[in-house]
Amino acid sequence: MATVDECRVALRKLGEQFDEVDQESRSKHVVERSISCHIRDLDVTFYGRIHHGGLGPFGDSPPADGRPAEVKLTIGSDDLVSLVNGELDMGRAVFSGRVKIDASFGDLLRLRKLL
Repeated sequence: MATVDECRVALRKLGEQFDEVDQESRSKHVVERSISCHIRDLDVTFYGRIHHGGLGPFGDSPPADGRPAEVKLTIGSDDLVSLVNGELDMGRAVFSGRVKIDASFGDLLRLRKLL
């Protein structure tokens, strides 16, 4: 099981990887959304945003407006680290239940183009 700090590092790295997506793809497929990433085995949730400028940063505190995240990820700590390190395929992880994504159908289609 990965630690909370290892998950923070993985989310930071995910943001850096998202920065590598070309600007044209981002402008086509990114809609600003709030994101929560719940690490089920650690029972901790990180909160961030996806926007044209990037992904994150992720923090420990929910948004001040109190609204629930528009895109919710649920994942195990080891799976998060493996996913970010390229050792776990997102599609397979979703279909096998290792990653759960709760978002609108439109958001799922847009995210699929970016992952």
